[in-house]
Amino acid sequence: MVRVHSVEAPLALYRRYRPETFAEVIGQDHVTEPLRAALANNRVNHAYLFSGPRGCGKTTSARILARSLNCEKAPVADPCGECDSCRDLARGGPGSIDVIEIDAASHGGVDDARDLREKAFFAPVKSRYKVYIIDEAHMVTTQGFNALLKLVEEPPPHLRFIFATTEPEKVIPTIRSRTHHYPFRLIPPRLLSSYLAELCDREGVTIEQAALPLVVRAGGGSARDTLSVLDQLLGGAGAEGVTHALATGLLGYTPDSLLDEVVEAFAASDGAAVFGVVDKVVETGQDPRRFTEDLLRRLRDLVIVAAVPDAPASGLIDVAEDAGERLVAQAARFGVHDLSRAADLVAAGLTEMRGATAPRLLLELICARVLLPGADDSTDGLVARLDRLERRLTITPTSEPITTQTRTDRATPAPAPTRPPEAAAAEREQPQPFPAEPSAAVSRAEAPAPRPDAPAAPAVADEADEAGPEEVSPAVSPVQPPAAASAPAQRGTGNNLSLVDVRRLWPDIVDATKLKRRVTWIHLTQHAQVVAVDDKTLTLGFGNAGARESFVNGGSPEIVRQAAIDVVGADWRVEAIVDPGATPGAPPPQQAAAPSGVAGDAPADTAPHDEAPAPADPPPAAPPEAPTPRDDAPPAPTATASPEVTRAAREAIVPTRTAGTPAEAAPRVDVDADAHRDDPDIETSGLAGAELLQRELGAQIIHEIKHD
Repeated sequence: MVRVHSVEAPLALYRRYRPETFAEVIGQDHVTEPLRAALANNRVNHAYLFSGPRGCGKTTSARILARSLNCEKAPVADPCGECDSCRDLARGGPGSIDVIEIDAASHGGVDDARDLREKAFFAPVKSRYKVYIIDEAHMVTTQGFNALLKLVEEPPPHLRFIFATTEPEKVIPTIRSRTHHYPFRLIPPRLLSSYLAELCDREGVTIEQAALPLVVRAGGGSARDTLSVLDQLLGGAGAEGVTHALATGLLGYTPDSLLDEVVEAFAASDGAAVFGVVDKVVETGQDPRRFTEDLLRRLRDLVIVAAVPDAPASGLIDVAEDAGERLVAQAARFGVHDLSRAADLVAAGLTEMRGATAPRLLLELICARVLLPGADDSTDGLVARLDRLERRLTITPTSEPITTQTRTDRATPAPAPTRPPEAAAAEREQPQPFPAEPSAAVSRAEAPAPRPDAPAAPAVADEADEAGPEEVSPAVSPVQPPAAASAPAQRGTGNNLSLVDVRRLWPDIVDATKLKRRVTWIHLTQHAQVVAVDDKTLTLGFGNAGARESFVNGGSPEIVRQAAIDVVGADWRVEAIVDPGATPGAPPPQQAAAPSGVAGDAPADTAPHDEAPAPADPPPAAPPEAPTPRDDAPPAPTATASPEVTRAAREAIVPTRTAGTPAEAAPRVDVDADAHRDDPDIETSGLAGAELLQRELGAQIIHEIKHD
């Protein structure tokens, strides 16, 4: 017969780590220090009343007080732990016959009080004092208190009373007036977190830093309740210890990912994402009330962060370091009044959800109210709408005056404007007629009449004569034609954001991708830069082809698209191109990233002159010098850009735009006869000769030939 020795399970944490001295009691210095001083000075009262929330150390402090009173070295502030009385009343000790603990919940009547009064007059067996610890004293009836009143008022010299209760107002005033009242408090979260981390080290179990706030929150400031929660997590922990996911699942809290998702959806006014989160909460079996409570707590943290940006570091909110960074970013996307209004709506809805039979319906109604400040005619709704308008105005593009620009550096050619890929593909598939160069008469006819109060135009022609015909670019009209004004450059009609606005918001979009995928965030911070934007497409330029291929093949464009929806609220299709000049963090070039040519655009490498507008009839411009011709290449166009050279250049471009059509089969277009069908993009661009080839064919100038 084999005898199996059973191994007993260890005691609960709150029993194993129950304090044995006042120095070990945490969070109650306002009580323990006066008691230690009274013990050391031998000025102990005959009756004490310890009150406070559950699990904050009332009964434990009463036992420590009894040990100190009966210690052989008394009067002493802390028990020695070596005498018989201290060992009997120690943690796990057998107890002392002279220290009697009474549960008032079951011994609160008149008969129990009479029995206590009869036994109290007997002297202690082997200790100095006979101590009665009456726990849950508020459960003693009024008749029982009245029966004890004379004994508590004038006890024998060897008798001491300690009452412990969570509701001191239920103790009759005649008893309270004859005791020294010490109110206990809840333990501060930061102190409790450090205490839990110390206990986990003693137990040899690792715990994630992000899980500690959840344990403290579940304990509610009570040391006993918090240790019970920690004991449950330690029992269910695996080899990796207590993780944040384990704490979230066992304690029933909403995962931070869902809270982040719904808060960012509120900031972007994305109703589909908000109600999608509500559906996830219900489908995963979570309690809508608990989700609403967690959402209210998150909004409370955001309100504090909006008022005090360094709240996570200063300890105003108890969150992990990485969570603090997310809260700061989320609060920046809200207005202060918008956050306050959302928190008020969620708080009011949480009150309505208590006892409701359809909590999901109420949760969806709360989300609908938060999403629609326009439907709120109260002061809070009005201020929330003003907040959103102010945030929108901060990113509204301002129109810049178009000024005369002259070419000062002819050694560096002007960069060609970036064209959307779909536009270039459409042009290659269908041939388009090419107009003739706009004549001076047409330019003068389209130029508006100068206003009477406008300043006189400077003599630009004299400067052109001094600089030479090759160093002067086409002058730009001071007023945009109506066709160009209807489609401003670098602005999308869908989201009304210009390239400058998108680059201003680009750091927030990059930060949002960090929460979704770090690889995408690394690509954007190291290699990518916004080069063009319109109402449907966001074009990113990469410094090399390898970085672009890695970005596209890894599915990063979809991550950027989702981040742009969360931050800006614009649903762009993300295109990645190879742009050697794209440098992350570099300032945007002047008009270099427009999706297409617009009337009034000037080359990017020209210097603006804000002193006065250009004359209505500018001198003709000279194109950049052509590259060194090969032996079999046709003659390069001259610097004067004659009509014959321009016509030949356009005829050479037509075959490239005709998919599958040989050059000799390309239709000839009489540009002089069909001038009314001119392409306005080319007509108003002011490009000719080599610049036109450079823009339409993507050619690159290899070498310039200077003409005397």
